[in-house]
Amino acid sequence: MPERTNCHRRALTLLLLASVLATACNRSEPATYQGYAEGEFVRVAAPFAGTLDKLQVQRGQTIAAGAPLFVLEHESEAAARREAEERLRAAEARLADLQSGRRPVELDVIRAQQAQAAAAEQLSAAQLKRDEKLVAQGFISRDKLDVSLTAVKRDRARVEELRNQLKTAQLAGRADEIRAQAAEVDASRAQLKQQTWRLAQKSASAGQAGLVFDTLYAEGDWVPAGSPVVSLLPPGNVKLRFFVPEAVVGSLAPGRAVEVRCDGCGPPIPAKLSYISPQPEFTPPVIYSNESRSKLVFLIEARPDEKDATRLHPGQPVDVRLQ
Repeated sequence: MPERTNCHRRALTLLLLASVLATACNRSEPATYQGYAEGEFVRVAAPFAGTLDKLQVQRGQTIAAGAPLFVLEHESEAAARREAEERLRAAEARLADLQSGRRPVELDVIRAQQAQAAAAEQLSAAQLKRDEKLVAQGFISRDKLDVSLTAVKRDRARVEELRNQLKTAQLAGRADEIRAQAAEVDASRAQLKQQTWRLAQKSASAGQAGLVFDTLYAEGDWVPAGSPVVSLLPPGNVKLRFFVPEAVVGSLAPGRAVEVRCDGCGPPIPAKLSYISPQPEFTPPVIYSNESRSKLVFLIEARPDEKDATRLHPGQPVDVRLQ
């Protein structure tokens, strides 16, 4: 009887163990989806055409933000900027001249002329007095007295003229002249700013740190206006694209964590979903397989941290597992 009881116990234990093993075997691992890495390239160009004078980076080089990239021929733009600078200086000088009146040397000339005229007036006035006495005594004619009187009036008028000239010379220019010249200064300053901008556009620097993915021209080449010279790939512009079936897309939302594996990438790369396509599409040829061919799938994009993005390369196949 005890032996039969032990047999029942062993059988029950085997059944429980088989049940546990079956449950463990039925647990499916999280699905892995095929995809690839992709880069959003920053193509740096100049808005003006010119010969490529200097190419200051090489393909495959990692550069910091603000690093110089290239310089186009810019002699014409530099000359135009120098001309604009001289025009601005001339306009500012004319405005200062209008606002300050005549120069001190010119005022001294008018004062000297005024002193001469005053001395001439005193001399003619004294001569008039002598002629009046002589006419009264009958020594000279009345006509001589008229000449002396006319000379006095002439010299007094000259003194008054120079006095008014000195007042006018000490005044600034008229208000409308000053406003017109101030507008000319503003226009010259705007022209200088424009020429400075045009000169700056003949060279380029990196807006952010990243990889020099490609250089599209060599030194001495003619670069058309707007044609990219350097293609940059900042770490933050690396993303992952993969595709999930319709049954899975409804459970996904931006921000969900995923784990990415690829050949030669080392440990799994963490990333977060950034985009979920609202429209289905046929499986792209790049990830065709016997199981997924002709199936409708949804495009999903994820972005890794910048510190991990350097481990990925555009076009590299990856396997993505949802977390």
